[in-house]
Amino acid sequence: MTDADALRDALSELVQVNSRLVQAIRRIARENGSVDSLASWRTLGVLQRRGPLRVGALADASQVAQPTMTKLVAGLVERGWVERVADADDARASKIDISAAGVTALAEWRAGLASVLLPYFADISEGDLDALRRTVTLLDTHIAGLEPAEPQEVAS
Repeated sequence: MTDADALRDALSELVQVNSRLVQAIRRIARENGSVDSLASWRTLGVLQRRGPLRVGALADASQVAQPTMTKLVAGLVERGWVERVADADDARASKIDISAAGVTALAEWRAGLASVLLPYFADISEGDLDALRRTVTLLDTHIAGLEPAEPQEVAS
């Protein structure tokens, strides 16, 4: 097996494990009575990571249709988790940004999920914990290039 084949196999396994983790998170959220969709949390995460975005770009980044994003944003605005801010490049447009309350809500949601997952990982060794930390850093570094840039609006 070549190095490229080994890497391809490892990445395939990573995708499969990640899918199972996301499914578990959906189940945990449902079992704990979460009324917020994963799309809402994903949207807050995108905004926290990338900064203010127009609704269309946010829809693309969150992998939902623009009408769905418009509804998501309305709900997040109502909760005070996001806010509309002026677009410095176009006075007619606005962008959506995460608010301080949104940052807090997202951190609490992530901490809650981590707490639920903790018993399933409580027995890992210090070496495995270090490997997990290195893996997170490695993935974060390499997937950054996969995130699309905000689309540029064409002036008419």
